[in-house]
Amino acid sequence: MSMLAQLSRKMRAPFHRGQALRRLVAYHARERSLEETVDWAMNFGGAGHFRIKTLQIPAEILGLAQRVEALQPQRILEIGTARAGTLLIWCRLASEEVITCDLRDLAPAAELFTQLPPPASSCRVTLLSGDSHDPGFRQRVERQLAGRQVDFLFIDGDHSEAGVEADYRDYKHLVRPGGLIAFHDIVARQPVASTRVHPFWERVKQGQAYEEIIADPNQTGFGIGLLPV
Repeated sequence: MSMLAQLSRKMRAPFHRGQALRRLVAYHARERSLEETVDWAMNFGGAGHFRIKTLQIPAEILGLAQRVEALQPQRILEIGTARAGTLLIWCRLASEEVITCDLRDLAPAAELFTQLPPPASSCRVTLLSGDSHDPGFRQRVERQLAGRQVDFLFIDGDHSEAGVEADYRDYKHLVRPGGLIAFHDIVARQPVASTRVHPFWERVKQGQAYEEIIADPNQTGFGIGLLPV
């Protein structure tokens, strides 16, 4: 990003912050159903650091959210915050903590993201910025959990074949027995050639119980794969 673009973003930030926080007040104005929360995740809006949006097919992410809800999760770990749309959903479901991890610096949006849990919820949000493949970063996640395990792990960060495999290898031990691991963008046909989750998914699901949530077998992009622990 150029110096001029950075300056422009900085100047607009107070407006974007206010706009997003007003949207959050509207979202929290009453208790939301899971379907409503997914709709808000798709259409929250905002701009700059304060934009919330999930790049998901509504039927797919709702199907996943329903399966996570059935776990009655206390703790959720997400690799890949992106625009925090799925974070909004996980904050609706977790009763204790959501840990969300992203390569980019999440600090500028911390005021918004940490307030995503519903007002009556005791869930807290922990934002961790860094490379999920770095052993030091994995140790930060483990220190945050302090020996506890999560009920659900959502892997939606590095979409290279080696990257998604590394995230699975490095974080699956943090999921409790009976919990769930999910991967995004598992379909074979992808709009970006570097998205290579599908080959990994075809390998990892062999010999395991698994589920696929795919809206259309002929679609390009998206698709969610689930592995019970």
